[in-house]
Amino acid sequence: MSRLGIALQTTAVRLSALYLGLFAICAVILVIYVTALFTSISNHQTRLLVEEELEVLGSFYRRGGVTMLIGHVDRRSREPGASLYTIASRDGKIIGGNVQSLETGILDSEGWTERPFRYRRFYQPEGTPGHLALAEVIYLPNGMRLLVGRDLGEPTKFRALVRDSLTMALGIMVLGALLIWFVVGRRALQRIDRMSMATQKIMAGDLSQRLPMGGSRDEFDRLSESLNIMLGRIQKLDEGLRQVSDNIAHDLKTPLTRLRNKAEAALGERENIDAHREAMEEIIDESDQLIRTFNALLMISRVEAGSAAAEMSAVDLSLIASDAEELYEPVAEEAGVALSAKIDKDVVINGSRELIGQAISNLLDNAIKYAGDGAAEPAVAIVLERNADEVVLSVSDNGPGIPANKTDEVVKRFYRLDESRSKPGTGLGLSLVKAIMGMHGGRLELARNTERQMPGLSARMVFAA
Repeated sequence: MSRLGIALQTTAVRLSALYLGLFAICAVILVIYVTALFTSISNHQTRLLVEEELEVLGSFYRRGGVTMLIGHVDRRSREPGASLYTIASRDGKIIGGNVQSLETGILDSEGWTERPFRYRRFYQPEGTPGHLALAEVIYLPNGMRLLVGRDLGEPTKFRALVRDSLTMALGIMVLGALLIWFVVGRRALQRIDRMSMATQKIMAGDLSQRLPMGGSRDEFDRLSESLNIMLGRIQKLDEGLRQVSDNIAHDLKTPLTRLRNKAEAALGERENIDAHREAMEEIIDESDQLIRTFNALLMISRVEAGSAAAEMSAVDLSLIASDAEELYEPVAEEAGVALSAKIDKDVVINGSRELIGQAISNLLDNAIKYAGDGAAEPAVAIVLERNADEVVLSVSDNGPGIPANKTDEVVKRFYRLDESRSKPGTGLGLSLVKAIMGMHGGRLELARNTERQMPGLSARMVFAA
């Protein structure tokens, strides 16, 4: 298909053609209306002038009869720029005035001529077309007929000039509109070509490609911006999927191998009931750990995909934090960790109660697990406070913390610090918290605690107020 054919199929060109057609129709209607309006005004003005002239002639007729009327008509018909004057006998023969001949039938009826008629003056040679005029015919009491009118030559020329000017202006505007149409269509086609090339690369597997933007903030730019945001999300989900696949292939291989070895060992301990039972319990523990890992992966995928966004509602973050503290207080006491809380009241945000509770639980679980490593008195603190434009919920501990160069790594799936591999866990807790905060339009901040009595890690969940 030719580029012209492709251009004609674009919305921009079709809309331009539609606007051009509507503009042309409106312009034609405008020319017809202006011409008709000018004609109407001109005819009305002509009639007023004729009526004024008839009033003057009537005054002469009343004073001196036909004789004075004919004399006055004869004198006025010789003046420059005179109106049309005709005095005819009862049988329609012209006996006075400045008109040589009239169109047939004009003197047959009294009153205003509703349409222009043709007439000839004395100085016009034979064979030339007559002039156009409008007039009023008056029947005198003695049967004679008086015609007074105005030549339409100048108004006709002016009307033709107006019509020609409007037509020329219309032609110029249509030509300009066609040029603009061509330019707009060409530009739209070029932008669509660039978008098509980008989409072809994206369909070929290069999700890093983005649709081009011209910077004009028009509908193409807004569409490209929305699609680019969508492509960024798709790329992020695709990278997450590949990462999960790689992690499952590498990080779950070891526990699955260990599970198989324990199952194989259990088969060999059939005669020793206690050893057989112990092996089966270890298999169940390993299976539970795998189930928790897969549940965490599914939860992260669900949150990152945004499928939980519909569950958003107004929730009391103060109540969620208080419930989490109450739930983990026995766990902390059993682990020998002092758990404290400082929670502002009536802190309401828009979010998912279930997911926020899960995120706080993950942070508390980590804090209790690592609190007190190297400290005499293990401690964990929950702090909820509202600032001017943010709501911050922090979980702090006095453990070893996280090195500053590792804060971006620990939120990745299955990533664990070397010193943490001796402790139970899957390396998915902080990944889930980060995903939950992303879904809530917030962020997770990991930094060393600035409090002297608790110099370990401070994990801060920051929500928009």
